[in-house]
Amino acid sequence: MTGSLNIVILGLSLSSSWGNGHATTYRALIRGLDAEGHRVSFLERDVPWYASNRDLPKPDFCRLIYYSDIGEVIENHAGLIRAADAVIVGSYVPTGVTVIDAVAALQPRRLCFYDIDTPVTLAKLDRNDEEYLARRQLPVFDTYFSFSGGEVLTKLERCYGARRALALYCSVDASRYRATGEAFDWDLGYLGTYSPDRQPTLERLLIEPARRLPHLNFAVAGPQYPEHIAWPSNVERIEHLPPADHASFYSRQRFTLNVTRSDMIAAGWSPSVRLFEAAACGTPIISDAWRGLEELFCENRSIIIARRSEDVVAALTTMNPTDRRALASAAQATVMQRHTGEVRARELVLALRELPEAVNDIRSTPQPISV
Repeated sequence: MTGSLNIVILGLSLSSSWGNGHATTYRALIRGLDAEGHRVSFLERDVPWYASNRDLPKPDFCRLIYYSDIGEVIENHAGLIRAADAVIVGSYVPTGVTVIDAVAALQPRRLCFYDIDTPVTLAKLDRNDEEYLARRQLPVFDTYFSFSGGEVLTKLERCYGARRALALYCSVDASRYRATGEAFDWDLGYLGTYSPDRQPTLERLLIEPARRLPHLNFAVAGPQYPEHIAWPSNVERIEHLPPADHASFYSRQRFTLNVTRSDMIAAGWSPSVRLFEAAACGTPIISDAWRGLEELFCENRSIIIARRSEDVVAALTTMNPTDRRALASAAQATVMQRHTGEVRARELVLALRELPEAVNDIRSTPQPISV
């Protein structure tokens, strides 16, 4: 398989970043594919909560197709799927199990899965929760692309029956995430949708430091936070921040906070796209700790790893501007070399080129593998 590729992706959402991190991940990757000369068609289920919050309804870097159900996909887009060099189904696609079965039955040349939620997916499968992926379906995919790397890849192959598991980390669109040069409004900020398992860490690493440092300014941007949370008066709340405003938000912080979901911490090697976005904007990062983080960013050289409220307080009150800028520059250099959309697109294309075209008349769907 040489030349430009024709790729079809069925994903959660490209058009709306409201309440999900998938949109920005897909946007960076697909913009990278477009820049490399490849063609992408993205199929998105038309659901009301995204339809009413679309910040990219008509992308100029791919073809975006909305559909009402899988029957419409099969009726109107079977030819598109069969003609593609590769078809990729993403995690959290509505009625994902049915979608995967239907797409597999069309016998695409190459069928892959892109899991932007790998630790969550595996935890769900272990509970027999098959919301968007059934255990029996893992061996159907030619490659299982995983948001998580490290030992998770071995587990996918040995315990869950994936034919081939490869890390495909999220990435950043460096043309849109860069320093804006604006003055600082906040000493520490956080961008993320509310999640019950992240909230204790947010309490420890942002809310408690805000209480201890009433003379400093803090911000938390993201939807779905419960009304009962007691925000200190020096914490500004921003309900939703569209991607177009992310670079400005990061650029107006002296430091930004990264908080990781518990499933991601347990798995390790699961970087959030927020890490790469903030670093691309030249904003120093304070992050919670998890295995694999220091393989991406060097502690105290390109990132501060905070385990206690005191670690955050120390960073905000003792680090001088020169050291703060050096920390940000080191992280930015790492991201520009290894984690842009163009870099990730090249990794994806290289992996797809290594796959043979399917020759079986019918893709088998093996029985569940006992773990």
